[in-house]
Amino acid sequence: MSENHAAIAECLRRAGLLAAGELPVITALSGGVSCDVFRIDTAAGTLCAKRALPRLRVATVWEAPVDRSHYEVEWLAVARAAGLTVPRVIAELADEHVFFMDWFPPEDNPVWKAELAAGRIDPGFAAAVGHALAAIHTATRADPAMAERFPTDALFTALRIEPYLLHTARAHPDLADVLEGIARQTLATRDALVHGDVSPKNILCGRAGPVLIDAECAWYGDPAFDLAFCATHLLLKGIWHPQWQPQTDAAFAALHSAYLGRTAPALRTGIEQRTIALLAAILLARIDGRSPVEYLTAEADRDRVRRAARELLQTPPTTLAGFGDHWRQLTGHP
Repeated sequence: MSENHAAIAECLRRAGLLAAGELPVITALSGGVSCDVFRIDTAAGTLCAKRALPRLRVATVWEAPVDRSHYEVEWLAVARAAGLTVPRVIAELADEHVFFMDWFPPEDNPVWKAELAAGRIDPGFAAAVGHALAAIHTATRADPAMAERFPTDALFTALRIEPYLLHTARAHPDLADVLEGIARQTLATRDALVHGDVSPKNILCGRAGPVLIDAECAWYGDPAFDLAFCATHLLLKGIWHPQWQPQTDAAFAALHSAYLGRTAPALRTGIEQRTIALLAAILLARIDGRSPVEYLTAEADRDRVRRAARELLQTPPTTLAGFGDHWRQLTGHP
């Protein structure tokens, strides 16, 4: 048994999840940038373990506090109470930055990113994601107790503001004032509980709808960040696979329309404008930030995104529908 597996087995014993003398089958899962993830088979059934890493697996040095695992556990509890489908946390060892949760069989819960990459693009599912985000944002809006439960400004800055907005500002010094202004506005907005990493790789296509996972960037702040972060990926998938661009455009429209139509009126003031600013900034960051998307490898595609995002940062449209129209024009799609 490897050192990693032995450590997880010891955590299982400490959590009371193993019978006396039982040896679990522990399988490391691939794809984790910020954490180790394991499938664990025990006599009682299958579960999933997640352990935060102090240094993320990216090309540049990117470190983050490991106590983010505890705030992911907290986000999952709030999301379940708000009616979202998320994994149930079975046990947490906060001192080891490890927790154990329900296992969702991949054959019944494919990753949304893989579905999009295969051309299985359902705008109705994108709308369901928008409804889920609106539900948790609405359930937690203007809640001082919730804000105190998530004192994660430093964590969110380390994982999102610095690598996506401030790093990109250094790469584009002529846009530094704009990007730094978006960063300041985002940090100053404290309206609802934010997941922080609503990416298709962190959404499972469950039989009953979307299953949100990987909430280690959880933060009480600007809900526009969640909408913008998810919308970014839908637009970029259209660049990656232009033959499916009409479908990804429809999914983008379904996502933001569903969200804006379902979120609480008290949250709507200014949220579309903040989402537009963040969307343009994150699009640029996925090319020139600390965590560029791995699937846009052709420099011509990367430059199309770069040029379009820069233009949209400097001349933002007034609506998300208008953003989609401008994006198609600027990236060369009819």
